[in-house]
Amino acid sequence: MKLSRMIDQLKLKRITGDLEIDISQIEIDSRKIEPGGMFICITGFQQDGHQYAEEAIRNGAAAIMAERFIPGVPPEVSLVIVPDTRRALPIIANAFYDNPSCGLRLIGITGTNGKTTTAHMVEHLLNASGRNAGSVGTLSMTYKDIQEEAVNTTPDPLRLQKFLRTIANAGAEYAVVEVSSHGLDMGRVLGCGFQTAAFTNLAHDHLDYHHHMDEYRGSKELLFSRLGNSVDDMQKTAVLNGDDAASAYYAKRTAAQVVTYGLGEDCHLRGIQVERAEQGTRFTIQTYTGDQYPVVLKVPGLHNVYNALAAAAICSCEGLSWDEITRGLQSFTGISGRFEDVSTGQDFNITIDYAHNPEGLKAALLTARECTSGKIICVMGCRGERDRLKRPVMAGIAADLADGVVFTSDNVYSEQIEDIFLDMRQGLSEQHLSKSEFVANRQDAILQAIHSANAGDRILITGRGHEKFLYTSDGLQQMSDADIVQSHMVRV
Repeated sequence: MKLSRMIDQLKLKRITGDLEIDISQIEIDSRKIEPGGMFICITGFQQDGHQYAEEAIRNGAAAIMAERFIPGVPPEVSLVIVPDTRRALPIIANAFYDNPSCGLRLIGITGTNGKTTTAHMVEHLLNASGRNAGSVGTLSMTYKDIQEEAVNTTPDPLRLQKFLRTIANAGAEYAVVEVSSHGLDMGRVLGCGFQTAAFTNLAHDHLDYHHHMDEYRGSKELLFSRLGNSVDDMQKTAVLNGDDAASAYYAKRTAAQVVTYGLGEDCHLRGIQVERAEQGTRFTIQTYTGDQYPVVLKVPGLHNVYNALAAAAICSCEGLSWDEITRGLQSFTGISGRFEDVSTGQDFNITIDYAHNPEGLKAALLTARECTSGKIICVMGCRGERDRLKRPVMAGIAADLADGVVFTSDNVYSEQIEDIFLDMRQGLSEQHLSKSEFVANRQDAILQAIHSANAGDRILITGRGHEKFLYTSDGLQQMSDADIVQSHMVRV
């Protein structure tokens, strides 16, 4: 693609060199640059991409995009200077991959908890009804046999736009995208033409990045304030959790049609008659016209009723019939690492869940209580180099709602586990401490919980869910909570 076409939509500060050269590749990693490629210098949290422009040129870069003049760039290499390369990247990527979202119906889902399950419910409903849908999110980027590993909930713009182009070319009609607050704040989805955007809930999380809740709430606003602003004849819809106070804030800031869901009487789509089923949850969906559709979910917990209502609202807006929606919800069996039972034939339950913030942990523990006849033993930790304010809160929730807690490590990075434990102890009373253990090694903590369980009990291992690697102070090591459980129980 011609460089001039790629930068047509950008605010430029300065250009040197030929704009009519052909660009064969875009990269933010100088080591991956090939002849004819364009290297974009991104100023990161730890490294500055401008320092690697020389390496990119040695590897054959035909063009460099930067935020400042870079001395020594050869005359045959074009230099494009913009105010903010991070903001320019998604626009460049969208142009380079020929606006892939124009050939897809793009559904974005944001919120503190429930994004992944809701996204996979929507993908499942669409595919089960004969539509061709892929998904982008925490677990992976997937469409039929095409699967790429996820690095972030919302991938960088290069990976995102390339994947959207790949699946559009492969016949996808829909892409369901988890849109994180980080992804919105960093501009990763700029250039994506969302038709429908959904909000699950807003709760305490990521304050190491956003600093306070108003800023966190505001970052998610970007998904809705941009919705409906494009000049086309496609109706845009904002699907909002009517039981969450933040929804009123988002409703005022979008030009799209607003559809609400929840348990409250004012919601357009309501969940009523909610009760625990033998394995899962039974409830009825009531539409704004009063029509009712019974559903039996295979996944337990009130939080999954909300996820199902969000998915139902989204798919109703996308034209699915209520028969397709209810059948799809009832055939949804859950996803990896989200209240996932690890069965090895033992007479007690072991459940793995990704809960890593206060509300997520509370929901997991309440769900565990609903479907457990014996005691609940919770294994949980708080991540290093992340929001310290939620550590005592999460520790207190675990000790309040479980019969026993084994506090342990969870991706400590370079922080000392003793310091993390110290923060967690601030939320624990003497009564809490009497039923708590602190075990720094995560594998040892899981095994200790297993050895303490009796028939009918449930061990709830939280924080990491599907994750296969653990970040320790010594570096990255391969570790899966499910693998630890299965390997130990097989030996027993």
